[in-house]
Amino acid sequence: MNKKDVIIALDFKDRAETMDFLQRFTDEKPFVKIGMELFYGEGPDIVREIKDRGHSIFLDLKLHDIPMTVKKAMKNLALLGVDMTNLHCAGTIEMMKYAMDGLTEGALEAGREKALLIGVTQLTSTSEERMQKELLINASINDCIVKYAENAKEAGLDGVVCSPLEAAMVKDACGKSFLTVTPGIRYPGAEVQDQVRVTSPADARAIGTDYIVVGRPITKAEDPVAAYRKVCADFLG
Repeated sequence: MNKKDVIIALDFKDRAETMDFLQRFTDEKPFVKIGMELFYGEGPDIVREIKDRGHSIFLDLKLHDIPMTVKKAMKNLALLGVDMTNLHCAGTIEMMKYAMDGLTEGALEAGREKALLIGVTQLTSTSEERMQKELLINASINDCIVKYAENAKEAGLDGVVCSPLEAAMVKDACGKSFLTVTPGIRYPGAEVQDQVRVTSPADARAIGTDYIVVGRPITKAEDPVAAYRKVCADFLG
């Protein structure tokens, strides 16, 4: 698995759509993200099948529950052989530590390298106004994201999910080796849909983020392979 990469979000409703999309890639095996819609629709077998096709997988289920429940869930996710998975930093440092323990135990049991564990700071669909008015978090969104990242580092996580706009702040607070995984990637002039904090692949590279997660700019393109290659060129150089 590369230390910097483009991750394609497989935001499809079922296995048929997903495999139809992946079959377009005959020369590459892109790093892909399996989210709630696909996982809950198809179950863990979809993870195994895509893994068997040679793809690295970010399993994006954003766990958030009591510490022991998250630990046991993470152990099961590790047994699937995913390369990256995540949880909500809002679940507290204790929950994140338990999650890391579960992921480590599962990797040892399966005889695999431990997956990267990253924490969600604030969703890219969340604005500062919504965070303050609806969630009653009175800090600025930047201060909140940096604090959540610091908590994740203290818990032993490998990095966090944040928008590219906050990646540099996270790196400054937690060190260059602390990973930032950033959705909210759009080209200038494109519709942002449900995203609020967005930037382009080239800007994400300049900011210094490690992984970008790209969905509709690739999956909805007329030529997804060409779109993927363009994003890779713009982000990886």
